[in-house]
Amino acid sequence: MDSRHIIEIVDKNLAARMDLSRNYSDKELKELIDDCLDNLEKRVPMIGIDRVNIRNTVYNSRRRFGLIQPYLEDSTVNEIMINGTDAIFIEQNGELKKVSERFDDREKLFNLIQSMISWVNRSVNESTPIVDARLTTGARINVVLPPVALNGPIVTIRKFAEKPFGWKELTENGTMTEAQAEYLKNAVHEHKNIIVGGGTSTGKTTFLNMLASEIPAGHRIITVEDSAELRLDQDNVVRLETRNANSEGRGEIKMRSLIKTALRMRPDNILIGEVRDESALEMLTALCTGHRGCMSTAHANSAKDMLVRLETMALWAGSVSSETIRKMIVSGIHLFVHLIRDEQGRRVSEICETAGLKDSEVSLKTVIF
Repeated sequence: MDSRHIIEIVDKNLAARMDLSRNYSDKELKELIDDCLDNLEKRVPMIGIDRVNIRNTVYNSRRRFGLIQPYLEDSTVNEIMINGTDAIFIEQNGELKKVSERFDDREKLFNLIQSMISWVNRSVNESTPIVDARLTTGARINVVLPPVALNGPIVTIRKFAEKPFGWKELTENGTMTEAQAEYLKNAVHEHKNIIVGGGTSTGKTTFLNMLASEIPAGHRIITVEDSAELRLDQDNVVRLETRNANSEGRGEIKMRSLIKTALRMRPDNILIGEVRDESALEMLTALCTGHRGCMSTAHANSAKDMLVRLETMALWAGSVSSETIRKMIVSGIHLFVHLIRDEQGRRVSEICETAGLKDSEVSLKTVIF
């Protein structure tokens, strides 16, 4: 008998036997699955069938994240991409791979998504087909449903290392040189405001976390993020996270509001997970009002391109001119660190200091090592 068929039979038998009015412990659920397997084996010979694998598959589908659970538990996998029922891809040790497993039923995949999202008090449906959330494991999940995603549902899960990478790991793996590391450590100790830029999956959040590890233990740190991903060891850390609107379109809390709130919380350091909209103006305002030692990330193609991105996003607020924004950048930001990802891996491609205005444009000075 095919193992998939057995899994379906055991799952249906399990559903019929479970008391939905009570909560089963992990041990009780596994024992109930074993009992279903025993009863099935008395009626149908299952020679050569891997009982342990069947039990784990049924258990994961009920209690955890189904067939992607092994990849969530695998420390060498840092990204999981589910392309509807077409295929599942993972990024493992920096290499993109297509795995043999895939979801064969859109409804099962949708139910799994609803389970994931509901645990973190988010919802995704036809009226809200795109959602970003942080799972209880700390991983970041993005979901896009049909009809927005033509071959959806599409799920992208970004995992983070159980122990954040430190200076030693990032110098040993070639992300930066010893000289660059020493320079950046001194920059943090000197309370410089730093923006970390780069493309998607270049390691911006990991790098920001590493920089923040150098903030003195006695400082009060306020983090502001769309999905809380930074993990700091210091004692006095306040974590703020944006909130989406509810089904009635109410209750949304944007990053702009959280940055304003952070300024009233007596911060020594403000860490902004990623600036991606008009909240760039609030960030620049904070950096120009005496708050030093602040850090953030942004998507950009280069350090110079980061200037354009920040200016463009700040202009979305509609209340200031380009000239004013450029003056704020020069006044408030001391360093730009740009990361890239290529065939050599993830690494620092340039570190630039702001060097004032030249012909009304922000001038950058590349630090040579």
